[in-house]
Amino acid sequence: MDCIQIVGLSGAFGLGMCFAVLGSIAVKMMPRMGIDQSKFGTMISAFMFACLIAQLVVGVMMDSLGYQLVAIVGFAAAAVAILMLANAKSFSAGVIACILLGVGAMACNTTGNVLGTQVVQKMFHGDGAAAAANNLVNVFFGLGLFLTPFVVSFLFQKVSYEKAVSALGGIILLPLIAVFLAVYPPTPAGFKLMDAVMLLKEPVTILAAFVLFCYIALESSFCNWLAPFGKEVLMKQNPGMAADKADASAARLLSAFAIAMMAGRLITSFSGITQFGGWLIAGAAVVAAVIILIMTGVKSSSAAYGLALAAGLVFAPAFPTTVGVTFTKFGGGSGSLFGIIFAIGLAGAVIVPKAIGNMAKGASVQKALKLLLPACVILAVLALSLHYVKGPADAKPAAAVVAPAK
Repeated sequence: MDCIQIVGLSGAFGLGMCFAVLGSIAVKMMPRMGIDQSKFGTMISAFMFACLIAQLVVGVMMDSLGYQLVAIVGFAAAAVAILMLANAKSFSAGVIACILLGVGAMACNTTGNVLGTQVVQKMFHGDGAAAAANNLVNVFFGLGLFLTPFVVSFLFQKVSYEKAVSALGGIILLPLIAVFLAVYPPTPAGFKLMDAVMLLKEPVTILAAFVLFCYIALESSFCNWLAPFGKEVLMKQNPGMAADKADASAARLLSAFAIAMMAGRLITSFSGITQFGGWLIAGAAVVAAVIILIMTGVKSSSAAYGLALAAGLVFAPAFPTTVGVTFTKFGGGSGSLFGIIFAIGLAGAVIVPKAIGNMAKGASVQKALKLLLPACVILAVLALSLHYVKGPADAKPAAAVVAPAK
């Protein structure tokens, strides 16, 4: 594997780590900082809001300054932020770390989903190449999402909180070696900021953005609240369970979700899914609604693990397929296009996980999950709309479309 491929895939892996870290350490971080579910929800919102702002800047920065600088910022900022979380003992210090984590996450995100999709797509030909390639890239997002709680749940039983979380910072810093050795493809020639602004006039841009608004609200809620949800179910089933054992077991619930997500994305990475991408996402949203409804009343920890696996499998293709379908409708992707749709999408993650935290404060995380049901319904409707809307590439005469190189 070339260094450039390592950089692209590591970007998706790093994003998975960034999205999993708060949920993975929540059960130990909250008592350490003396905060409740509502304040933890505020930390998630701070992280997601920082992601929203950073994504707009990073997308344009990639198109204007190149891939390498964005990759450096991603891995370095994420590592520093995680080390800050390892040592933070107050709510304010945690919020500052979350803001920096958002910057690192979005630089990793753009590296993975733009550069990664570009270099991996060479492995594919014909219809559905962008969607299939992005699904394969996002298998590595799932790997980061899986390994983070897995590593933490193991280390929490062996070393101190500070050392366990700091180890994550060291892991996410490793791809910098490949970043400095890689040879990068050229960035768009003659890029102007107005080029990015003009993307907003395309209906497909707006539809894709709101599809991601609903989907990211769902995924970020699962990433950050699965472990607390799992602990609630475990402690109700086994009131005498030791706290450390419950914390580790609850963290592994997120690993189960991530494993299923990796499997689902791997399955859809070798198929021409662009042709029916909208229907796939809409169907997944309906099934997700059923899973969430069952989760609000589940009483068995084994059933909770099964539901986490089912949710990961169902959620798997939604994000990369949306990105791939959107790129295809534009005849290719760019940092600016990805930045716009992902930034608007992140607003869902700013609002919904915080709402779950607010409701959980007076009830429970398990009951608060019902707030995700409207997002599933709206996602299904928007995904079908995205499927049928025409993009700039669809409007071109057939003779003007250049066939991919064999």
